[in-house]
Amino acid sequence: MHREIRSWYSPTMNRNMEIVEYGHFGPAILFLPTAAADYLEYERFLMIDVVAKYIESGKVKIYSINSINSESWLNNKIDGRTKVVRHNQFNQYVYDEVVPFIKGRTSFDTPIYTCGASFGALHAANLFFKNPWAIRGCISMSGVYDLGYYSKSYWDDDCYWNSPLHYLKDMQNEDHLNTIRSSNHIHIMTGSGDYEDPSGSRYLSGLLHHRNIPHNLDVWGYDIKHDWPTWRAMLPYIIETKF
Repeated sequence: MHREIRSWYSPTMNRNMEIVEYGHFGPAILFLPTAAADYLEYERFLMIDVVAKYIESGKVKIYSINSINSESWLNNKIDGRTKVVRHNQFNQYVYDEVVPFIKGRTSFDTPIYTCGASFGALHAANLFFKNPWAIRGCISMSGVYDLGYYSKSYWDDDCYWNSPLHYLKDMQNEDHLNTIRSSNHIHIMTGSGDYEDPSGSRYLSGLLHHRNIPHNLDVWGYDIKHDWPTWRAMLPYIIETKF
């Protein structure tokens, strides 16, 4: 399998940022790490192994980048305002640097879909819903889509605009909503077992239904835990049956 690591100094993040590419062609899936991990987390936890046949056949092409959650919501040494500013910088890094990089490695017309589990599920959904012109869909596994879960007692307008359960409910821009509606790949998945919170996925699904946004909600059983074996089963299933 083709595997290539690139890096550059990000003016948005003010530090070096790495990205890894797997495969030669196909629609692009951009992995967002689960919590405070790096761009190789999905490889270490064998996710690349379980989707290797889809990469090698050209059904998908995979990219993975670093998380900055340890510099934002998971950093208890900084205040809430600093956390959300860093979160917004990460969003801009994806839109202004990662998306053009992927387009340059594929084509202008190649769709990019985000994918994440746990905290990465929120990032994957948020990056898509905020800018459905740059990101064309999302695969979100075992997520909670209210940023208040992570921001705790801090809340401001920027938190609101990074919390899909809030801004999607109130969004009035029909062009924005219709662009979201045009996606064929909004996949919300969760288990019901240990440490899972299927209500988070159900709340998001209910809101999407209310806004007439087509999507796929898939709630797995009580034996399905919040852990890597779950996500290693979910992602191949989605790629096999939906792509």
